Amino acid sequence: MKKILFLLVAAICTFAACDPVHEDVSNAGHITLDELIAKTTVSVDKAENGNNGNVVTCKTSAPVNAKWSIDGKEFVGNYAWKKMKVKWDENGDYIKTPYTIVLTALCPDGTQLKAEFPIECDEITNPLTKYYIYPRPGFEEEDKPFQPGAWDAAAMRFSSSEGAHLPTISDDVYFGLKTLILDISDAENCDLKVMNGWWSNTYYDHVKLVSGLNEIQITETMAKECAKGNGGEGRDLDLMLYSGTMTLNAVYYEE
Repeated sequence: MKKILFLLVAAICTFAACDPVHEDVSNAGHITLDELIAKTTVSVDKAENGNNGNVVTCKTSAPVNAKWSIDGKEFVGNYAWKKMKVKWDENGDYIKTPYTIVLTALCPDGTQLKAEFPIECDEITNPLTKYYIYPRPGFEEEDKPFQPGAWDAAAMRFSSSEGAHLPTISDDVYFGLKTLILDISDAENCDLKVMNGWWSNTYYDHVKLVSGLNEIQITETMAKECAKGNGGEGRDLDLMLYSGTMTLNAVYYEE
């Protein structure tokens, strides 16, 4: 099974002032990058065969306010963990999947340190949970697989009022910067445009879809322009085929 990853990570260099999990570092002194690294551990769990699993645990005892960037997601606090995805080849066998964990540390004197920790995940030890957008949970009998037509902007518009098939995506999914997984079959020469329903911005262009699982990463720009609430502009995420044929079976994200 093939898998295409379209990943766009927005690097954020500020800390959320309202986040309640910041450490009290008011009485601590400045530390060096080497000291930060020495007081930090990033580890991956182990499978029974000794291979790396897919759960990463990050912690630091350094007197800093810490923010972790893990596979495009941000975690604030001196401890974080996340289940990672592991890629597989066309035969369905897991392949080693590298990641780089980035720790951004705010020191008491206002200086900022950044450290990178490369890791590798070999296989799934803790399966991710699938959260379906389509078919809608409880409406599996109604939300059947469908074949979108070329240049049909309504076919894959995520809008319960203006789309032909797909429901509106919740604000939690948008602002959580989830990675949407498209379960596709019978794909032939599919050329996709990822835009909003107002045609005012194109987020990814000429994406080649294949039969199997295809990924589209929601970015901050997409969230701000497409979400309905929390300051979003309500323009709806829209996927449109330039050309080709396919069957869309499901859309979901994993955590």
